[in-house]
Amino acid sequence: MEKKVNKSKAVQLAVIGASLAGLAATAYFLFGPKGKKHRQHAKAWAIKMKGEVIEKLETAREITEPVYLEIIDTVAKEYEKGKKASQPEVEALAKDLKKHWKSMSKLAVAAKQTAVEEAVRVAKVAKTAQIRRKS
Repeated sequence: MEKKVNKSKAVQLAVIGASLAGLAATAYFLFGPKGKKHRQHAKAWAIKMKGEVIEKLETAREITEPVYLEIIDTVAKEYEKGKKASQPEVEALAKDLKKHWKSMSKLAVAAKQTAVEEAVRVAKVAKTAQIRRKS
């Protein structure tokens, strides 16, 4: 029973970490060194597209560079087909999002490490509580 609780906690923490990484990447995009320029060009469809990319990243089991790039391509194709924006605009945004893989992966690794550390801490607390109950 304890292992199931610990695994579910670890999964929850990993999902939270991935969400934070996605939010951090969005914040970097909007408020980073070129943030003012990005905010000026941001349109409603672009914000929605980024949101969809983040949602798909949150549901992905493991986020690797090929998975990240494929998610961006899939969402971009949906926006091109739906005529929510012109093809050059969608391609430009997709290209820009793809450039952020390195910063995203660094944030994701840090978030994953934090989640693992928290899972280990929770497991130790649970084990200590179990030992105390047996005593």
